[in-house]
Parts: sequence; structure tokens; C-alpha cells
Amino acid sequence: MEIFGWTLVLAAGIVLLVKGADLFVGGASGLAGRLGIPQLVIGLTVVAMGTSMPEAAVSISAVLKGNADITIGNVLGSNILNILIILGISSAITPLAVAGSTVRYELPFLTAISVLLLIQGFDGSIGLADGIVQTFIFILYFVYLFITTKRSSGEEQTNHNETGSFKYGKLWQIIVSCLLGLTMTVGGSNIVVDAASEIATKLGMTERFIGLTIVALGTSLPELVTSVTAARKGTHDIAIGNIVGSNIFNILFVVGLSALIHPVGFTENFRFDSIVAAAAALLLLLFCAKEKRLNRWHGALMLTGYAAYFLVIL
Repeated sequence: MEIFGWTLVLAAGIVLLVKGADLFVGGASGLAGRLGIPQLVIGLTVVAMGTSMPEAAVSISAVLKGNADITIGNVLGSNILNILIILGISSAITPLAVAGSTVRYELPFLTAISVLLLIQGFDGSIGLADGIVQTFIFILYFVYLFITTKRSSGEEQTNHNETGSFKYGKLWQIIVSCLLGLTMTVGGSNIVVDAASEIATKLGMTERFIGLTIVALGTSLPELVTSVTAARKGTHDIAIGNIVGSNIFNILFVVGLSALIHPVGFTENFRFDSIVAAAAALLLLLFCAKEKRLNRWHGALMLTGYAAYFLVIL
């Protein structure tokens, strides 16, 4: 199959992946609601993690197939793209207000675990011990989220209810949505990994480059749509919270779970990408620290930063 054909296959895989994740999240939310699980818990688990499901599916599939460069490249590429491109575009559309708690807690935490990933990868791989550490930190983070949301105002809890993810529907529709979504996500992730590997081989590109760019962009589509839409509608907390939460989930859950399944290779080239990911998180923290907002000039700088990064890895 020629390059054009594999490109179409990759695009089809990404569409299948994103749509499957959307169906699965909606179905799982409905099932949890049917079972009487509080919407608060649903929002913290299924819905909060839903936008990162494509990254998780692709990364785990890549690990199982021995394409480690796509695993790490996808996570690092997504985290860099989420901040510099998605928040860059969102804040360029309209200045974004940032919650004080995000500046005090979530952004420093994201920066810290981004540095942790860099340190863990210095020996050339993210192994079982690293995966255990990340999973443990993720559990602590989840507990923190639960306690924080429990104490939050009724207005913040209403925001979860307004996301549109809690439409229960009929039981058979919920089950079909879960099964179909899961099947599409798994199938789409396999297609994306296979197509990306073929394209990299035929064009003489590295799997690292493909993972950092094309695959990262494809799996970040849910975050892109959510954040840009939220920015246009003025729901700034969703625009920024979606990105910060997704990046934290990508590192602690996606990489952590992948490492628990099989050691994930972390080549020397990824040290640079990991430094850029940590720097992007720190840059976001510094931008938000003083005024607790992202202005249009912040967005312009972030987009310029990504353009420079892309030219370096090209």
C-alpha cells in the first residue's frame, strides 16, 4: 500500500478512535448513573479521563506491539501539543481566566510529574518500579480530586452535570454504546499504531517523530474540541482544567499503566522532548501565576514556541 493509502488508513483509525472514546464515555456514564453511582464520582472518573482515552489506547497498543517510540512519543507529543497548541489557540481566541486552585496546586503538580518522567527515563526505560510509583501518585491525585470536588460549591458540581455526559437513556442503548465504543477504541488504536509505523518506515521518518506529531495530534482531538469550544463559550475553567487534567492523566495513568504491562523504552532523543514538556508546563504556570489568566500574547508566544519545537524535531 502506498503512502496516500496508509495516510487514509491513519485518518480513519483516528476518527474511529475518537468517536469510539466518545461513545464509551457516554455509555459508561449512563451505566454508572443507572447503578446509582453519584454524578460527582462519574465526573471524576469516566468523564474526566475520557478525553485521554485515545492516548491510553494507542500507547498501550504500541507497548504490546513493541513500538515503544510511539508510546512515549504519543504521551510527550500530546502533552506538549495540549499546552502550546490547544491552550495557545484557545487563549488567542479569548483571554482565559484560571482558577486560583489550579495555579496553586494542579499546575505545580503537573510540572513536578513532568520532571519526574524525565528523571525516570534517564536510565533508558520506564520500568515496572517507575510504573508502580506513577500509579501510586495517580491514586493520591485521584483522592485529592475527590476531596477537593466534595468540598466545592454547588456551582462547580453543576458544571459536571452540564457537560452532556449524563444522559442515561435505555439500558440496552447504554450497553450497546459501551461495547461499541470499546470495540471502536481498541480497533482504532491498533489501526493508528500500524498505519503510523508503516508511514514512518516508508517515508524514512522515525516512529518518535510520527508519535510526537501526527499520532499526538490525532489523539488530542478530544482535548482540542473541548477546550476551543469552552473558550468560545466563556467556560474558561473547562478549557484549562481539561488540558491540565489530561496531561496529568497521560503521565501518571497512561505511562504508568503501560510500564506495568511492559517496560517502555525511553531513548536519549526523548530526553529533549521530555524537557520541552516540562518547560511547557512550567511556562503555563508562570504565565498564570501573576494575573491568574492567559492573555492573547501568552497564546501567541505558546504557538510560536511550538513552531520552534516542530522545526527542531523535523
